[in-house]
Order: sequence, then C-alpha cells, then structure tokens
Amino acid sequence: MSSPLTTVPKLRMSKLDWLASPKVFRTEVLAGLVVALALIPEAISFSIIAGVEPAVGLFASFTMAVVISIVGGRKAMISAATGAMALVIAPLNHEYGLGYLIAAVILGGLIQIVLGALGVAKLMRFVPRSVMVGFVNALAILIFMAQVPEMRDVPWAVYPLIIGGLALMVFFPKITTVIPAPLVSIVILTVITVAAGIAVPNVGDKGELPSSLPVPGLPDVPFTMDTLTTIAPYAFAFALVGLMESLMTAKLVDDITDTHSNKTRESLGQGIANVITGFFGGMGGCAMIGQTMINVKTSGARTRLSTFLSGVFLLVLVVVFGPIVSTIPMAALVAVMILVAMATFDWHSVQPKTLNRMPVGETTVMVVTVICVVATHNLAIGVIVGCITAMVIFAKRVAHIAEVSGVVDPDGNQVVYAVTGELFFASSNDLVYQFNYRDDPDDVVIDLSDAHIWDASSVAALDAIETKYGERGKKVTIIGLNKASAEMHGKLAGSH
Repeated sequence: MSSPLTTVPKLRMSKLDWLASPKVFRTEVLAGLVVALALIPEAISFSIIAGVEPAVGLFASFTMAVVISIVGGRKAMISAATGAMALVIAPLNHEYGLGYLIAAVILGGLIQIVLGALGVAKLMRFVPRSVMVGFVNALAILIFMAQVPEMRDVPWAVYPLIIGGLALMVFFPKITTVIPAPLVSIVILTVITVAAGIAVPNVGDKGELPSSLPVPGLPDVPFTMDTLTTIAPYAFAFALVGLMESLMTAKLVDDITDTHSNKTRESLGQGIANVITGFFGGMGGCAMIGQTMINVKTSGARTRLSTFLSGVFLLVLVVVFGPIVSTIPMAALVAVMILVAMATFDWHSVQPKTLNRMPVGETTVMVVTVICVVATHNLAIGVIVGCITAMVIFAKRVAHIAEVSGVVDPDGNQVVYAVTGELFFASSNDLVYQFNYRDDPDDVVIDLSDAHIWDASSVAALDAIETKYGERGKKVTIIGLNKASAEMHGKLAGSH
C-alpha cells in the first residue's frame, strides 16, 4: 500500500484533471447541474422520512457533496442525504428532537473516521462478486420502487410526460452528446408544463425550499452522559450503514470506470463530511447510487469537479432560483430515475445463458442479497446476509475437497495416508473417521504435502487421530507440512 507521502501528490494532480480539456470541463459542469436537479426532490423526500424540514436534507446534500469532493477517495461519486440514513436516525428525531439527530450525525461521523483509520475498508475484499451483483440489482429495484409513489393517484398528464422524458433521453444522444440528455429532458418538460399550464405535481409540492445559507453551530442538546448513551446506538448504526453503502458504491464505480479508488480515504472522507454536515445542521448522508449513476454512467463525469459542483449548484438552485426550480415537474425527474434504474440493473446476470452457466450457489447468493435489500430497504442488512450466505455455501463446497487415501507398504509394516485439500472446521470434522485405526500397522505416516491447515479445529482433529492410534499402541508421524501449517500445528498441537 502506498504511503501518505506518495499518494497525496497524486491525488492533488487528479483534482485538476478537468483543466486538461475544455470538453472534460463542460462534461463535468453539465453533469454537476443534472445531479443537482435530481438531488433536490430526493433530499426533500428524505427529510420527510426523517421528520425534519426540507432545508435539513438540502443543506446536508450540499455540505456532503462539497466536502466529499475534496476529502473523499472516489472521484465522481456523489454523496448526499440518503433514505437509508434517514431511516436509521428518524426514530431518534421523532422521540427526542432535531438536536439529538444532529448530535448523532456528528458522533456517527467521528465513528466513521475511527473505523476508517482502523482499516475497515479492507473488509471490502471479502465481499463476493455475487453479493456485489445482488447489491447492484437490488439498488436498481429500490430506485424504481421509489418512483412508483410519484405515479400513483396523479393527473393523467403525468404518464405522457414520463414517456416523453424517457424518449428524449434515449434518442437525444443520437443527435448530440454535448449536453446531457437528462438535462435536456428536464428543461423541455418544464417548459412544456409551464407554457401549457399543465397541472401536474412539481418539486415545489415536496416542500418549501430554503431562502438563506446554512449557518454553522452546535447541536441543541445537553452535553451529558445521558445524551451520549441516547445517541450512541443510532450513531453507530448510522456509521456502519453509511460506510457500507459508500464503499459498495465506490467499488461499483471502480468497476464501471475501470479505475481504482482509495477506500480508506473514502471512509475517512465520509466521516469528515458527516461531522461538518452535522455542525451545519444537516441530517448527514453517504454515497448515493442513483445520483452517482447519473453522474458517472449517464453524464460521463470522471473527476471531483462534478461532485463539487453538484453541491454548489444545489445550493444556488434552491436559494437563488427556488421559484424556478419549484416549477420542475416531478414527472421529468421520475423519468430520469427510471432510466437510471434500468441502466443500473445488471441484465446480464439474469439472462438464461448466464443462469445456466453460473453455479447454483452463486445465483442463490445474488437472489438472497436482492430479496433482503428489497424487503428491508436496508442495504447493510442485505449485504451482510448475502456475505454470510456466500460463506456458508463456500464452506460447504470446500469441506468436500479434503480427501484421504491410504497406501500400505508391501511388507505391511507401514501405512502412508495422503491428505489433500483445505483443512478447516468444516472439512476436518470428518477427517477423524477416514482412518483404519484397528487394522492399520503400527507405523502410520500422515502426509500433508497437498493440504493446508487453516484453524485450531484441524489441529484438534489431527490430535484426535494421534490419540486414537496411540490408544492402540501405534505411532503416528505427520510429514509434508508447509510453513504456515507447521507453525499452526506446532503452536496448537497437544493443547486440545
């Protein structure tokens, strides 16, 4: 791993990537604008979930995007107020008030910083690809499901507007890609509804937009141990859910852009962004898969500039151009998010050819992850259950790999057992029963040249084998241990 001294200059250079080309600069600016427009109704909706004023979610999205663009580890990823984080802290706000919610956000950010410093990001290497595919597909489903309420009990004009928006975004890129198709769709649909006086739900219906800038301050709570014990459980859950969503999203963007990002820096950045957001009275947040896909996949952004500008544009739009933004029809934003959901879903993973070729265990893990995420609306639960399922299936599969074959010398004085495979708690349980203790000669050799000892259970199994032979007056010699296996065996043998 690179040291901080070697990575900082490289990251500084990457911040200025957008200066290298006017085309890149234009792409980043327009992408930031599209994301800002998509963030507004989402932030207001998540504020409603958390039971706070729209300004609390909007200011959180502004500070999260701006701060993470500077301190985060994944370029072009969008962090803002999210539904998952709102759900975690909503009960705290409903029972104790906004001050406690803000305090929990700050404490949650501090916990994320500590977890980041402890290297929690390294755990991402243990997330199987099948869980990742399930995570992506579940997110696509959730993004689409979030749009369904905007299509229920609405004027009939909403439906042709959504269809028109989708058509614009599909066919406009065939004419030109200079301007992002989602931005064109939003502008055209807004002009049509305003000019024709079409009465459909708009952004203004979601809540009143703030008219002033956020002001930093301390949360309005008593600074006592009682307060700390009250907010700590919520803050810890907030920290874990935020990091998991952010790191999974960062990994997804890595795959899409074919680049690597610093997950440890991202973990620390998420914590710093949440602490600052809390001091500005925001509800906190984490990476947003939908807006990130708009930024990276739909708009083609690749640098920190688009992330930074999405926050800046968001603040300018709601504070300066609030009356204009309020007229944007929700149908236009729903169309954008439906297209994002379709682009996010891994259609290849559900094709008959893929399903027939893929091992049943891999498909099972993907389906379990999707079901858990969609059922709970909690990405963390889905990923954890998916990983546990993958581990159980892997352990079951590997357990059958360990094999024992014995060969008796022609003179009948010695038997050599060759053990092949991985020896751990699942496979070593049956190891004891694969030897002929009664009929074997007095000299028994167990050759582990093609095996590896992974845990204490395996050492205990070998001890049990020696004991069973010893009770019959027979000697056991273990040979062929590799270095790691020899160290574990030498340390634990005879201690069970």
